[in-house]
Amino acid sequence: MIVKTRNYRLEKKDYIKMALKAILQQQWWVSLIVVAICLGYLWIPSIWWFIGAGIGAGLYLLFWWIQFYGVTQLEQGKMLFERFSYEINSQQIVMKLNAREGMPMKWDQIKSAKIGKDYFLLFVNKAQLIHLPFKIFNTENERKFLLSILRNKGLVKVK
Repeated sequence: MIVKTRNYRLEKKDYIKMALKAILQQQWWVSLIVVAICLGYLWIPSIWWFIGAGIGAGLYLLFWWIQFYGVTQLEQGKMLFERFSYEINSQQIVMKLNAREGMPMKWDQIKSAKIGKDYFLLFVNKAQLIHLPFKIFNTENERKFLLSILRNKGLVKVK
């Protein structure tokens, strides 16, 4: 079966928000470092532990925000924000600009996937992702087919 979706464009601000959220979920352990710095207050009571931890956390968030914002501005990243239709089967995903131009992507290039309440999110790497909202699929069966592919490929956990 081949799933053909409607045209869809990922907005830059949505990309930044989703990528930042994903990286924070992946690197949750950084919050433990912030807490550990704050616990320095127990050793030497001073407000500067909290200020230092806050500045460090802010710089960490700023670093990743700049990285993802930069992807939206670079010429290499422009491709992520084109209007695509997708053809999905069990071998690959074809991202099509029009009827003649498309870019195939094998499933082994996808590192992981996430299923939200109204979307599929496929991660190629930390900076590249494919957002497939449910509204671009023509039927419920097409969404179920994509879900079964993601489960078979081991990209999402079986519930």
